[in-house]
Formats: sequence, C-alpha cells, structure tokens
Amino acid sequence: MNQALVRCPWCGDDPLYQRYHDQEWGVPLRDERRLFEMLVLEGAQAGLSWLTILRRREHYRHAFADFAPEIIAAYGAAETYRLLQDTGIVRNRLKIEAAIGNARAFLQLREKHGDFSDYLWRYVDGVPRQNHWRSLQELPALTPESTRMSQDLRRLGFRFVGPTICYAFMQAVGMVNDHLSDCFRHAALAQPGTDNQAGSGYGA
Repeated sequence: MNQALVRCPWCGDDPLYQRYHDQEWGVPLRDERRLFEMLVLEGAQAGLSWLTILRRREHYRHAFADFAPEIIAAYGAAETYRLLQDTGIVRNRLKIEAAIGNARAFLQLREKHGDFSDYLWRYVDGVPRQNHWRSLQELPALTPESTRMSQDLRRLGFRFVGPTICYAFMQAVGMVNDHLSDCFRHAALAQPGTDNQAGSGYGA
C-alpha cells in the first residue's frame, strides 16, 4: 500500500494494523457469524489494545471453532479448561466464559428475533452512519445507539457488551464510518455499494 496515503493515525506503522485499517475497519459487515466473532473479540480486547487481539485473531478462530455459535454454546468445563491453558488467546476466565455464554445468547436471540445481523443493524436503520471527524479527539466513546445496543444485548444475556465496547464494535463493522475525514478510506466508504467490500481477514 502506498505509504503516501493519509490514514487514521491510530493504526500507526504496524503493517498488520495498517492492513486491518485499509481493508476491514469501517467496512459494512453483515455476515452473522463474522459479526459474532467481532463482538466476542471486542469484548476480549477490553483493557487491552486492539492490536493485541488482532495478532491473535487467527488463533482465536482456531481455538473457538471459527466462531460457530452452535459449537461454542455446547462448551463445558473441559473446553473452558482447554481455553484457559491456551497461550494463543487472552486467558481471562471471565472473558472466556463470556464468549461461551454469548454464543448461547446468540442462539436464543436468533430464535426469538431472527437474523443476528438484521437485529444489530437496526440500531442504525440498516444504513451506515456517515460521520465527518477531523481528529481522533472528536470521536465519541459511546453514543445513544451503542448504549441502547448494550442495554438490549445485556437483557438478552450477553456479557462484555458495555456501551463503549458496542461503539467500538459498531465502528469496526461499518455501522458508522468513523475514519477521519482526511483519511483515504473515508471517501471510499461513503460511496454506495461498499457492503460488498467487507473483508474479515480471510484470504488477506
């Protein structure tokens, strides 16, 4: 990628972080399994840097059955113990147990409300919000929409889904375009038809 491109400064000079910024962050994502993956990973990131999680993402996919909720929901004590011994993920019992519990909540949500993607995207009426921030200091940590999402998900049994985590999730999966206005990705994601450009890191 041409280094002369203007990027959001949060991705720094790390090639992995830049690739994530350039190809994934803020691109509308509507596949429900990948949305579940991002929600779990955003929860795992709490208190850590996103780059820490990004470097472990492929191992997370291996450890958590490629984030298939039906499989994770059936995890018991043996699988929890295995994950607690796995140095390739964040070995935090609360986060691991939340991931398993969130898979069960996912299945219950889908049974009650239908498609997980449709449920989440309704917080922005199905259309990415186009913001026009000039500096990182302007970006909100949470919004009324992320607060409502957090409250609803918690009522449904999800954990590690506070309003700030939910907003970071919304940014990552393209529910909002929070690339800075001078970033080369901002204009690209403001164009119609960007839903088909979502990359989940597969084949990248």
